[in-house]
Amino acid sequence: MEFEPVIGLEVHAQLKTETKIFCACPTTFGNAPNANTCPVCTGMPGVLPVLNKKAVTFAIKAGLATHCTIAQESRFDRKNYFYPDLPKGYQISQYAAPIAEHGHLDIETKDTGKKNIGITRIHMEEDAGKLIHDPVRGKSLVDLNRTGVPLIEIVSEPDMHTPEEAGAYLRKLHAILKYIDVCDGNMEQGSFRCDANISLRPRGQTEFGIRTELKNLNSFRHVEKAIQYEIERQAYVLEQGNAVIQETRLWDPDKNRTVSMRGKEQAHDYRYFPDPDLVPLIVDKKWIQQVSDQMPELPDEKRARFMSQYQLSGYDARVLTSDIHLADFFEAAMISLSNAKQAANWVTSTLLGLLNARGLDITQSPVPAKNFAALMKLLESNTITAAVAKTVFEEMAQTGNDPFVIVRQKGLEQVSDSTELESLVESILTQNPDEVAAFRNGKTKLFSFFMGQVMKKTRGKADPKTVTPILQSKLNSEK
Repeated sequence: MEFEPVIGLEVHAQLKTETKIFCACPTTFGNAPNANTCPVCTGMPGVLPVLNKKAVTFAIKAGLATHCTIAQESRFDRKNYFYPDLPKGYQISQYAAPIAEHGHLDIETKDTGKKNIGITRIHMEEDAGKLIHDPVRGKSLVDLNRTGVPLIEIVSEPDMHTPEEAGAYLRKLHAILKYIDVCDGNMEQGSFRCDANISLRPRGQTEFGIRTELKNLNSFRHVEKAIQYEIERQAYVLEQGNAVIQETRLWDPDKNRTVSMRGKEQAHDYRYFPDPDLVPLIVDKKWIQQVSDQMPELPDEKRARFMSQYQLSGYDARVLTSDIHLADFFEAAMISLSNAKQAANWVTSTLLGLLNARGLDITQSPVPAKNFAALMKLLESNTITAAVAKTVFEEMAQTGNDPFVIVRQKGLEQVSDSTELESLVESILTQNPDEVAAFRNGKTKLFSFFMGQVMKKTRGKADPKTVTPILQSKLNSEK
């Protein structure tokens, strides 16, 4: 039997506020354990939560950026469960009346093309703490610094059917949240993490199968690999005539498999009820309009503009706008440049290749946009060749020096004097008589050999546009 996977994603994104959602404690990552705590976020008796207005504004921005309808009245509920890192014994969340609903994202993959993925809801909630397991002492320790950190949970419709679609949706959502500057997107620190719900059904049927939940996936690659494994695991279970168990599972990246964590809870297990300490949240049209007026250009809009303004291909525009900081880098460089295609090629290949090799992102680039633009300017003016430019770029990345300084100090200006190059070509032909004879007898592919010799002698500084007609003339003159 052929099965169709059905995938829905729940994304938890930490909002970039300076303080927690219901108290004034800082949200700084990496502080000493339990340093960022107070009676409110540690659940002491008699304390009252006070809602962080900036967190609400950020939630509205996320809703608008994902085409959601913003609720003019939403409410906070208590989600009751008992765990050592949840000091109150409940989590303040939104259940019955979330702040945003009925949105969508447009994605594109190689296999399925363009697709619209529905967003069921976006709701606000507080984060729980963190358990640290100490195998040496055989104990678990609790760090409550993260308790009360503001989150939005973005729940998709079960509209995805492949790991690639899930990955495309997550990358698009990640980019949008960074564009609107409501989440730093740091997956290693847990600022952007995903739970995936996967079920299988016979292809052609409309009813959903029994689903499993994959918990706390914190990289795009892990999400795709975990979903693929879970699809294969469930298919095997069903093919053996067994039933899939509804449960929560974890991804083990070392063994490349999912493992059972616990039985999957239902909504009624949490005993939701309205939080009596918080009044309904009223968001009027004026507030929504103010947030809307402050929205920046989003990735799809920026990609379309890059293709129009800079005449870039869809691929180049997609890569350059995949991260707002990368897009900003490119636009900062283009202020003084005219050849957008050349600059885009260098960013997407040479610059990103360097950053990937060093494990850096664009904000950590050893070559700032100003110096990158200066290097491109040298290329546009034919002051240096492309081969020399790569050498200069490598030194810029090592030393941080200005490209003009490097070119001047090392004497790397392009050689375009025809008299000088003609003399050099004659010398090379004299030194390689066998290759000259072979060329004249029909082995025209040797032309690249002679061009290579010219570049070697000039250390890549010879202007190919000047060298090519000289070589052609000399090689063909005595045929």
